[in-house]
Amino acid sequence: MRRPIYGKTRKEVAEKLAKAITQTKAGLPLAVESWTLERYAEHWIKDNISARLRPSTVSSYRETLRLHVLPILGRTTLRALTPTQVRALLATKTAAGLSPRSVRIVHGTLRSLLGEAVRDELVERNVATVVRAPSVPQQEVQPWSTDEAATFLQATSQHRLHGLFAVGVALGLRKSELLALRWQDVDLDEGTIRVRQTVQRLPHVGLVYGPPKSLRSRRTIPLPAASSKALRRHRAAQAAEALAAGPAWTDSGLVFTSTVGTVLEPRNLTRLFDGLIAEAGVRRIRFHDLRHTCASLLLAQNVPARVVMEVLGHSQLSMTTDLYSHVMPTALREAATAMDRALGQQA
Repeated sequence: MRRPIYGKTRKEVAEKLAKAITQTKAGLPLAVESWTLERYAEHWIKDNISARLRPSTVSSYRETLRLHVLPILGRTTLRALTPTQVRALLATKTAAGLSPRSVRIVHGTLRSLLGEAVRDELVERNVATVVRAPSVPQQEVQPWSTDEAATFLQATSQHRLHGLFAVGVALGLRKSELLALRWQDVDLDEGTIRVRQTVQRLPHVGLVYGPPKSLRSRRTIPLPAASSKALRRHRAAQAAEALAAGPAWTDSGLVFTSTVGTVLEPRNLTRLFDGLIAEAGVRRIRFHDLRHTCASLLLAQNVPARVVMEVLGHSQLSMTTDLYSHVMPTALREAATAMDRALGQQA
């Protein structure tokens, strides 16, 4: 199919022709009017985002499109797509019982895809940007208290993965960061941990290693003395396991592994954690709430929010303060008391 190219001057026509040739080589057809959302989504994932985004992010985009967007809008051409259709899509998903957060993910995925179509000059505007996504009520996190965390760690002190839980509470690493932690990224002499990779199970793909969630997630964190001690014990126990396993042991270089040295299955860790909570007799929380527990304990000890942000690897300070605003009053009262002392206004 041919597409005429017009311009006011020969130079303008030549520039448009060169751009059209470049787009065609990149997989974009000349007949943009026939470019459906489904076809462009395939191009977007394969030729645009796969090389520059984390595998987990690409997988999330792919699954969101496959499950929620393309069955409804896949055959619609890019140029024919309207805000009304996007609004109807979100309403349909809400009526089907999808949570507000999940509907926002659907909206965000479509907005990102159409944003790239605008940059490719296949459409003049991103119709998803004029549609409001549903608001998500801010849920207050419910981490463990100091006593609950201490009780759980004491109850699991003899478990082979006690070091994982100890580091999870003390440093707030994400599950994907803990499971991908390598001994080469742990310096017990200097007392530091470097977060350099993650591992996740992705739909239709399997276990995949990738970079940390954001630039700030790639961080080096000082180890508390108790965590260093737990990791030294863990390293010795792992060496004994490797010796006992013999040829069956896989030298993955990972800190926390299965009993034969392979990467831990994330779902198995979740089931194990739930079982150990029941045995310890403490309040049930999600594994991710170990991260919240770390932040809350640090803030309750008046560690500045900026420092907590660096420990957790949040990309913005607002993420830290918004998530843990319920812990902040204690720190704010301490700040007011400190000001009184500085100004000589003690009662």
